[in-house]
Amino acid sequence: MKDSSLTRRRFLQLAGAGTALTFARTLGMAGSGETAGSSKPNVVLILADDLGYGELGCQGSKDIPTPSIDSIAASGVRFTDGYVSCPVCSPTRAGLLTGRYQQRFGHEFNPGPGPAAAFGLPEGETLLPERLKAAGYRTGLVGKWHLGVRPDSRPLARGFDEFFGFLGGAHAYLPGRAAPENPVLRGDTPVREEEYLTDAFAREAVSFIERCQGRPFFLYLAFNAVHTPLQAPEKYTSRFSSIPAGNRRTFAGMLSAMDDAVGRVLATLRRMGLEEDTLVFFLSDNGGPTRQTTSGNGPLRGYKGQVWEGGIRVPFMAQWKGRFPEGRTVSAPVIALDIVPTVLAAAGAAQPAGLDGRDLTPLLTGSGTDSPGRSLYWRFGEQKAVRAGSWKLVRTPAEGTRLFDLSADIGEAKDRSAEESDRLREMEGMLAEWEKGLKPPAWKPAQRARQSRPAAPAQPARQRRRQTSPSQPAR
Repeated sequence: MKDSSLTRRRFLQLAGAGTALTFARTLGMAGSGETAGSSKPNVVLILADDLGYGELGCQGSKDIPTPSIDSIAASGVRFTDGYVSCPVCSPTRAGLLTGRYQQRFGHEFNPGPGPAAAFGLPEGETLLPERLKAAGYRTGLVGKWHLGVRPDSRPLARGFDEFFGFLGGAHAYLPGRAAPENPVLRGDTPVREEEYLTDAFAREAVSFIERCQGRPFFLYLAFNAVHTPLQAPEKYTSRFSSIPAGNRRTFAGMLSAMDDAVGRVLATLRRMGLEEDTLVFFLSDNGGPTRQTTSGNGPLRGYKGQVWEGGIRVPFMAQWKGRFPEGRTVSAPVIALDIVPTVLAAAGAAQPAGLDGRDLTPLLTGSGTDSPGRSLYWRFGEQKAVRAGSWKLVRTPAEGTRLFDLSADIGEAKDRSAEESDRLREMEGMLAEWEKGLKPPAWKPAQRARQSRPAAPAQPARQRRRQTSPSQPAR
């Protein structure tokens, strides 16, 4: 018989050394959102679209309040050096849901010219919802898919029990403006949506949570906010009369609507007594395309579509009430690929071979540090990068190969390759070795990231709003 007198605080003390989740499973500490005798947590994975590194209050933004998203950082852990595996939408999602570098299976670009049948995930790649479904989870996707339109590439064929959203890379937010070839779907059936799309996604996410009582669930809430088109109703833009009318005010309304939607999801978890039984992740799919939407990347250099920090370093945070310390900030580099093994560990599921991500439990609980010698890699066509410790190698057609020490130069302004030639050669070798395990791109890119001019190093805050990018893909 399990000892019910063990307190949560004592549990965390005993857990230590990264074993909190395993220890919880041993004790069978089931919550109200779980089946009897189970200790599987619910999982809510929230993905923003084109949200720049500097656009949240917890990331230093001052002009657009984001209290609901900020509360995830305040109640849990914020990663200052959180990355995605690509600077554009679809490849990031492929890496996020497989836990593997998407270049290993040819998913290097957004879909471009050519038949739609060529675009999609290979059958041999297993997604997180498929693994969790096998572990007894109810799985739901609300929002943007962008991983294929073939029947065998759609959400219901790739592990999701429920789907409400759209298949393409972008969608109108206002009712009546959807493109006929990219409708809002419930399952595989087109529906007419009458609400502002961000509000509709919040509604559907809340409904999914409410219908999953008695069974652990996985909710993947993939907003298309704050991606183009820039559209927001007056009820949101009116909150920002201090911002001149135009793109920035509309963007502010869109971000505020998404923050409200996140707040509705968190409030539902609270109302249903599920906060301590639910692991929540929030991150963006890539950096902001500042010229198109005003989505800013703070002190970072570059934009969406580039392997500079501004294209790949994103807001990244996690919350699990009672399990993770509150208000913890972690500077160890992490990547979206890490979410799959972390969730599988929390769910007590087997860790499959071949994952590139790592279980973040020691970093999240504060019981350990990142493994020494970990390196992160990027390849986006001719753009490539490696991060090893605080050092980052960047290779672009416009600038060739550069080396930066991010601990002293977050804006990637001072090339250190001449004085650190040995380190440069070592990291070039690391990149070459990593590329041996990759496949050629399975399709042509939607738009090449033409770097006819280099992305300017990060500038002071008063200048950043006026920056434009030489090459920011529209999708």
